[in-house]
Amino acid sequence: MEMDKILTEEIDDMGDAHIGSSSETPIREDAFELSDLEKIALIRDDVKHIMETLGLDLTDDSLKGTPQRVAKMFVNEVFGGLHPDKKPNASTFENKYKYGEMLVEKNITVYSTCEHHLLPIVGRAHVAYISKGRVIGLSKMNRIVDYYAKRPQVQERMTIQVVKELQKALGTPDVACVIDAKHLCVNSRGIRDIESSTVTSEFGGAFKEKDVKREFLDYIKLDTSF
Repeated sequence: MEMDKILTEEIDDMGDAHIGSSSETPIREDAFELSDLEKIALIRDDVKHIMETLGLDLTDDSLKGTPQRVAKMFVNEVFGGLHPDKKPNASTFENKYKYGEMLVEKNITVYSTCEHHLLPIVGRAHVAYISKGRVIGLSKMNRIVDYYAKRPQVQERMTIQVVKELQKALGTPDVACVIDAKHLCVNSRGIRDIESSTVTSEFGGAFKEKDVKREFLDYIKLDTSF
């Protein structure tokens, strides 16, 4: 029992310290050997076991469908970004209009899940790039953010992943991302600080320069409510 207590405290400390293993989501090599339907069936049984262990009566009309609903939500929705087949096609186009200034897509909605407690992360992402001859559809930027958000995440990792994906698609290092989000593992449990949010940033290429970074951050602060 003493060892269980020590291990539990170590895991809690790691979660609160926001430790992440790398900029790549830790996925096993056999992660996609099962079909989505097989995963849903297994997760349904696991959720059912958790609920029964908590003492809930799954014969109740309100609860009996919950295991299936949660399993489908996990596989098809909130963790759908784990599957490479769901990665958005980040097609780009020649910058024929020769736009050479910064392009900023701000206030992109972020719905993700903290990988330490499996509680929601909710916030906004602001993404920018400077074209080196290629441009990308505006909605693609939103879809890339959404894809990397739909998996168990650490916010720092998600910020880096968004930048790397856009750098690869656009063929330029000049990409930046800032994410400001609330973590329900902080807001609804533990310290229960409902006011705090977490801000992360990743600046590539020209965005590391003080003036360019400042310009991007000033754009983020612009009031764009209509």
